[in-house]
Amino acid sequence: MVIKENGSILIPIDYSKQSLSAIKHAFSLAKHSKSKLLLMHVFHNPSDENKEQLENLAKETAKESGLIVETVSVKGDIYEETDKMAEKMKASLIVAGLESHVKFRSFMNKSTASKFIKNAPCPVLTVRTLEHKDTFKNIVMPFDLSPESREKVPIIIQIAHYYNADIRIVSVFDPSDTRYENKLLPYLQQVKKYIKEKNVNATNKSIPAKNVPEAIVEYANKNNCDLIVQMNKKDLSFGEMFSGTASQQMVDISNIPVLTINPMKRADMPLSY
Repeated sequence: MVIKENGSILIPIDYSKQSLSAIKHAFSLAKHSKSKLLLMHVFHNPSDENKEQLENLAKETAKESGLIVETVSVKGDIYEETDKMAEKMKASLIVAGLESHVKFRSFMNKSTASKFIKNAPCPVLTVRTLEHKDTFKNIVMPFDLSPESREKVPIIIQIAHYYNADIRIVSVFDPSDTRYENKLLPYLQQVKKYIKEKNVNATNKSIPAKNVPEAIVEYANKNNCDLIVQMNKKDLSFGEMFSGTASQQMVDISNIPVLTINPMKRADMPLSY
């Protein structure tokens, strides 16, 4: 999977600082992918709709970014309407701003974002910081032995080419499971070799830790990384229905923008390149 070029990037907004920051986070990706921006305001009560305010925001955004900016107002639930709109317009990317330090709570009706991300028809970039960068220099690629893990490689290479960025492959394993670590290492080397063949610099790191999301976010911060690209999990265990998957927890705790990709719908295939 890659970000479709000459498409549209959908940004749901409610005029909060986080949602307005999400617009700015989309600028450089839109320019590199030759995409236009669609600002979508979802409201519950007709009195909350303000088309003039939305159009003024679009004009300001177009002036600042130099991009084509369109708008749409929709009545309903922002989760459902964002996914519906992304499907309808065949969006290449959704960029969503999340509140800081609140578990799965965002401008999106103060509710869990995990269902929204899982049902999204395209990659979702979630951002918590109000600061935005025009470039990414170090991209974290969490990697494991799941069949879905390799699906994010093309889009990470694409983004790395956009920004001349390095890819940092990171794998976290249980300290007591040395067999898993030994099985994983050859695949890490294989992936790194594949990425380098695409003219992208890559490193790999194995980290013994019990908590995967915390270990990856800690690594990202210590190594000046500015983007984490991860796969969503296709199937949930009984426990994950209550505690959340590692990918959901990553979105929850990361102060660094996270790009989440849903796995392709296909039969499982062996891990190879």
